[in-house]
Amino acid sequence: MRTNNQAYKNFTIQYPLERIAPLNKVLFVDIETTGFTAKNSHLYLIGAAFYQAGSWRIRQWFADRPEEESSLLTEFFAFASHYTHLIHFNGNNFDLPYLLQKCKQYDLPYNFDGFHGIDLYKRVAPYKFFLHTPNCKQKTLEELIGVHREDIYNGGELISFYHEYVQKPQEDICHFLLLHNMDDMKGMLQILPLLAFYDLFNGPIKAKKVQSNSFVDYHGHSRQELLMKLELPTALPLAISTLSNSCYFSGEKTEGILKVPVYEEEMKYFYSNYKDYYYLPDEDIALHKSVSAFVDKEHRVQANAANCYTRKYAVYLPQWDVFTTPFFKRDYKNRELFFELTDEMKTDRSFFSRYAQYLLSKMAKTY
Repeated sequence: MRTNNQAYKNFTIQYPLERIAPLNKVLFVDIETTGFTAKNSHLYLIGAAFYQAGSWRIRQWFADRPEEESSLLTEFFAFASHYTHLIHFNGNNFDLPYLLQKCKQYDLPYNFDGFHGIDLYKRVAPYKFFLHTPNCKQKTLEELIGVHREDIYNGGELISFYHEYVQKPQEDICHFLLLHNMDDMKGMLQILPLLAFYDLFNGPIKAKKVQSNSFVDYHGHSRQELLMKLELPTALPLAISTLSNSCYFSGEKTEGILKVPVYEEEMKYFYSNYKDYYYLPDEDIALHKSVSAFVDKEHRVQANAANCYTRKYAVYLPQWDVFTTPFFKRDYKNRELFFELTDEMKTDRSFFSRYAQYLLSKMAKTY
């Protein structure tokens, strides 16, 4: 078994990782194997990135022979015991289960119970639509933010390289095996700024300015919109924009703009306990029986779920589910929900901050 070390003295992470944990308590990990299942393949390399003495460093444990797997595991877990936070890319699905299976295979007492785990893939993948990328593979995300790799192979291609190395050790083959893992480790550090999208949709967001705008749409109709200028929690590494359910968002660095359609019209509030109401066809409203009992029987009928409502002309904003109550609808079967924009809300900046966060979370889940 051999150990390889590399220091990056002029390298800085373009993300406030300190929000998650002290830098000297964070460990990045990535493994290289000859297959997907621990039982039928070999673990030949473990890479770890860590912060020490003012710079980021990468350490690699490499097995010259498959028989050195146990030593590889022992060395890695002894080193990892000094850290509290483990960061990986899709490690929940592969790296960590694989390592645990290998520990069980060799009857080693190691596990990840004492670590706080962060899977970069799982934190970024839900927002693929906003990134306008076909997938969220690590190399794809690296290309998205302009990362250049020296490594030209993928993990699958390097399996035959390792088998060849075991049969006839050669330094040039070892170089390619180490380089691939080294670039994976560096790549994880370099794509960390994409966590800003996780922060964007998980808040908190601050509405700095809220105003109402009028405009003429594509069909020549006069429309109204609510425009919110937002302060984002973390600087975005990429400028983004998207339209979803008639809501438009654009963001660049720490500033965002969210445009929401405003509807000034008559809508209906439906009472849930319709058995306690009469519907008055002439008035097109429902009244509680304690009040409508005095109405002539010829002008009232037992209310049902579809006609048990009151009507109100007001200014409304959309909500994709129940963000706030009471909620209004255009018709009973209409799935679109709205809430009244009251005078009290117009002066409540914290309300609009929560509303902006709500809309962004819904826009992210739409795709």
